[in-house]
Amino acid sequence: MFQIHPLPAAEFAHLNGLSDPDLAARNVQVHISDGAFPCRVSLADAAAGERVFLLNFEHQPGDTPYRSRHAIFVKEGAVETRPAPGAVPEAITCRLLSVRAFDKNDDMIDAEVVEGTDAGRQISTFFDNPQVAYIHLHFARRGCFAAKVTR
Repeated sequence: MFQIHPLPAAEFAHLNGLSDPDLAARNVQVHISDGAFPCRVSLADAAAGERVFLLNFEHQPGDTPYRSRHAIFVKEGAVETRPAPGAVPEAITCRLLSVRAFDKNDDMIDAEVVEGTDAGRQISTFFDNPQVAYIHLHFARRGCFAAKVTR
């Protein structure tokens, strides 16, 4: 069994209610969703017309060559949504994914590109390897971090 984790809402709460110039000063872009902006806190696409923040986020802080940060979207006022164990949210299943397996030393030990509908199968396959400590899901087309997965 696996668990997909949202990013914590508290980490982005300080952005809510800031003006566009204040956000720009923090290198945060504001976009209006067309219904296809995947929020990393709610693990759902922001509805059309909702404000979303585009910001840089360090999703892989391990002190290895795989340390990484990239752009992510977070819906203004997003509320954390934790999927049921073994469930993959629709905002993930509807996209092409890069599924990346890491060991306890934060080194990538396996990776695969799959359709989002195959994410659960690929996650389970990687977790069959006892050396896999956790998995990162990325949206393959733009390379953005989507979510962390644990056993």
